[in-house]
This record gives sequence, C-alpha cells and structure tokens, in this order.
Amino acid sequence: MTKKLWFQVGVGLLLGLVIIRMFMEVKGIFSPLLIIGQTIFLPLLIGGVLFYLTRPLLKFLESKGWARWTSILAIFATIGLALWFFSSMIGPAVTDQVNALVEDAPEITKDVENMVDYVINQKDRLPKAIEKSIDDQSGRVNDIAMGFGSWVVTFIQSFFQGLFLLVLVPFFLVYLLKDHEKFAPFIAGFFKGDRKTWIRKTLVDIDITLKSYIQGQLLVSFAVGIMLLIGYLIIGLDYALLLAIFGMFMNVIPFLGPYISVIPALIIGFVQEPQLALYVAIIMLVAQQIESNLISPNVMGKALDIHPLTVITVILAAGNIAGLWGIILAIPTYAIIKTIIKNIYAHRVEIRDAATSTVDED
Repeated sequence: MTKKLWFQVGVGLLLGLVIIRMFMEVKGIFSPLLIIGQTIFLPLLIGGVLFYLTRPLLKFLESKGWARWTSILAIFATIGLALWFFSSMIGPAVTDQVNALVEDAPEITKDVENMVDYVINQKDRLPKAIEKSIDDQSGRVNDIAMGFGSWVVTFIQSFFQGLFLLVLVPFFLVYLLKDHEKFAPFIAGFFKGDRKTWIRKTLVDIDITLKSYIQGQLLVSFAVGIMLLIGYLIIGLDYALLLAIFGMFMNVIPFLGPYISVIPALIIGFVQEPQLALYVAIIMLVAQQIESNLISPNVMGKALDIHPLTVITVILAAGNIAGLWGIILAIPTYAIIKTIIKNIYAHRVEIRDAATSTVDED
C-alpha cells in the first residue's frame, strides 16, 4: 500500500499541513525573515517580469557576438530610453489627468450619490424583486461612492510609496540576466542520477511556462490598453488615457481584470453624460472579444492549457486567501504547480514502463 500513488500523495499533503501548522505556531521566530521577504518581494517580482521581457533581446545580442555585460548594458540603455520616451510623451498627460481626477473626485462622488438616491426614490415603481435588490445593494453603492475620493488619493500615495522600493529592481535584473543559466544546475546539483535529470527538466518546463505567461499576458494587456484608449478617445470620455492605462494593468488579472477596470470608466462616463456609460460598456465588450478570439490565441496559444472555470475558481480562492496579490499571482502559481505535477506523473510513467519492459525481457 505504501507504494501506491494515492497513499504517497495523501502522506505528502498531511506532512505539508503539519509543517504549515508548526510554522504558524512559531511564526514569531521567523518574523525577521518575513519582513525581509516582504521588502524584497515587489522588486524581485518586477525584476523577474523585466527579465522575461528582456531575455529575448539578451539572446539576440549574444547571438550577434556581443559579450554578456555589453548586452546587459545595452538592455539597460534600451529600458532607459523607453522610460524617457514614455515619461516625456505620456507622463505630462497622465499627471494632468490624475490631478484633475483628484480635484473632481468630490464632485463625482456627489453625482454618484445623487444617482443612487434617484434610483432608490424610484424603486416603488419597479417590480418587487428589483426593489428588494436595490434595498440590499444601495448601502454598498453609497459606501463605494463615499469612499471614491479617498480611494483615489490612497491609490496614488501607495503608488509613489512603491516607487521607493523600485531602486532594488535594477540589481535583481542585472543578476538575473547575468547568471540565469546557473540556477537550474545549482538546484539539480543537490541530486544524483535520474532524479537530477528530472529536476533539470522540470525547471526548464517551469521556465517555459513562466515565459509564456508573462510575455503573452503583458503583450495582450498592452493591446487591450491601446484598444480602450482608441475607443475612449473616439467617444470623448474624460480621463481617457488614465482609464486606458488602468484597464491595461487590470487586464493582467485574467477574467476578473476587465470587469474591475470598467467600473471607474462606467462611473465617470455616466457622470459626464449618461449615454457614455453604454458606449464604455460596448467598447469594453468589443475589446475583450477581440482579445479573447484574436489576440490571445495567437500570442499565448495553449501554452498554459487551463480551463476558464479553473481560472475563475483559482482566482476567487486566491483572492480570499491573499487579497490582491493572490489574485495577480494565482494563475502563474497554479500553472507552475500543474507543470510540476505533470512532470511527476510523466516520471512515474517512465519508471513503470521501464520496470514493465524489464519484466517482459526476463
């Protein structure tokens, strides 16, 4: 029985739960490590994303005979030029729209509250089911409206506070570009024989999975941001550039991101002119249809091969467990775990087939 897969998996899960429980009991001992981990988490994450975005350029330059350090310096020069271009071309417009949004936030909040009050006053004319739904949700909508201005200010403050940690990003990126080939051999060096080969193969598969997700998702999000910007400019929506950038970043979250990003655009569109809210919804619908049917299949293909229902379930569970970061990291984490499990299963099949062939030969 101890050789059965279900028994080994069960024992592994139980041991994992015991370790987690023991860690929670003595978490005070590890608090300095947790503080260090929380400090370097964001710079390491951004450095890793930039690594997967710039590694193709690194390989291209090295294939042309450039030295490793020369290629890295060229990559940093390219990043610097890109940042300068966007800051000089887009930065002033974004700053103006952010300042205008902060100034207009109280007025927008008041308009939303008036809209909610109007709907509540008209609820007697609506069917009972809709009336009950309005009663249930009106309190939540009022809370959201009242907190809109403070949410904008808090978001901006958190954004600029996060910029302070970004000074560590170049250091992580340099070492990732310089020594990324050494990681897999270093980990595999702790093992021998077939297990060492399996570890290296699994790490390569994980690397391919992360590359497919990061490069594909960011390219898709950029395309969605461009489509939203074009649509918002066509209908004359206020804060079009700011809302398009917000939609681009939120699109990094699969499935739920577009619905999150359209809420501020709908509110601003309705306050500006009620029919604009309908146009915003149509623009988002068209952009998502183009993204899901044309862009994503050609950019990402079936590299992750995750069912949509699984994606929604994983995101909702991760959001309840770890909040926003859980939502953002849920799909790549799930994809990595799935890759590991697939490699474990394939390795066990190889061992079983080898044992069967040996018995047949005897």
